[in-house]
Amino acid sequence: MNLSKRKIDSRHPIKLSSARSWRTYKGGKLIDEIHGNENPADSHYPEEWIISVVSSRTVGREEDGLNKIEHMELTLKEVIDENPEQFLGDQHVAKFGNKTGVLVKLIDSAERLIIQTHPDKEKAQQLFDSAYGKTECWYFIGGREIDSEPPYVYLGFKQGVTKQQWKSLFEEQNIQGMLDCMHKYYVNPGDTFLIEAGTPHAIGAGCLLVEIQEPTDYTIRLEKTSPSGLKLEDYLIHQGLGFEGIFDIFNYETFSRDETLAKWKIAPTEIYNSPAYTETELIGYKQTACFRMTQIEVDEEAEIQGNGVFSGLYILSGTGTIVTDGYEQHVGKADQLFIPAQVSSFTVKTGGNEPFCALRLFGPGLVD
Repeated sequence: MNLSKRKIDSRHPIKLSSARSWRTYKGGKLIDEIHGNENPADSHYPEEWIISVVSSRTVGREEDGLNKIEHMELTLKEVIDENPEQFLGDQHVAKFGNKTGVLVKLIDSAERLIIQTHPDKEKAQQLFDSAYGKTECWYFIGGREIDSEPPYVYLGFKQGVTKQQWKSLFEEQNIQGMLDCMHKYYVNPGDTFLIEAGTPHAIGAGCLLVEIQEPTDYTIRLEKTSPSGLKLEDYLIHQGLGFEGIFDIFNYETFSRDETLAKWKIAPTEIYNSPAYTETELIGYKQTACFRMTQIEVDEEAEIQGNGVFSGLYILSGTGTIVTDGYEQHVGKADQLFIPAQVSSFTVKTGGNEPFCALRLFGPGLVD
């Protein structure tokens, strides 16, 4: 494939098309609204994948989630595979190969997600021949009340829960019993939680969040029927491991409610402040080596440094122009861009009356 004919230039940010993905749960109305779609509605497409070079593991929908270059059929994965050093950077390729090592999702849940967990790197390598597990992080940007209840999540085992108890509840399909084994928290915009691989969890109804994670779709589910009544195929539950194999994926450490919050709720840290813009770290390499996410807020005009690593940019609010060496791209709310490692810096010029706010999305850390 001759990408040069398609004018994919690693010296400039690359605007990507929206990529929705089918899931077992319903949602997505708020994502439709963000994009200004007519007749927004909840469906089985409650997720939009961002800077994605991986696709769904749902049988028959394996192309779901792959981002394409805006106005083209060319995928970001194809672009990177053609010349990974230019787009990902020499250091990244030397350590991680031609994979970005990260996946980001915008999630809008109209129902509680199925109780689940994900393998860590060691188990993912052993069981799925994968270099990546699925540690993830949730950053809540909005939400809605569903059946008069505000957005909530379940996270982590309560004290006293055992592997045998967990297995028995699954075999009985005692859903309430399993939920009662986990801590329930109501969440607000601005909250950030780290979910380490192996930790049981479930995003509740009414959540609108950005999830940054390791780039796999290995999900071990504990419910054979979703809260809205969808019956799951066995494979979607055990991912080919068989029902006996799924219980070795969980980390059975238990914590009190306060200990769980202290361990996994992450406080934001302001890392840069100037008259031009501020940047706040939401999750960083001091919490996990798997990824990093910051938020920038630009007043009128600001130059953002690339520091020799690739990143993603997701616009939360406002409009503006992204400028690199005289090349201009107009952006607005819900736009997403891949910033190649060769982009040493880019300038954001804001427009309109709404504040310009965007998430910067980074892959795994280069320093052990």
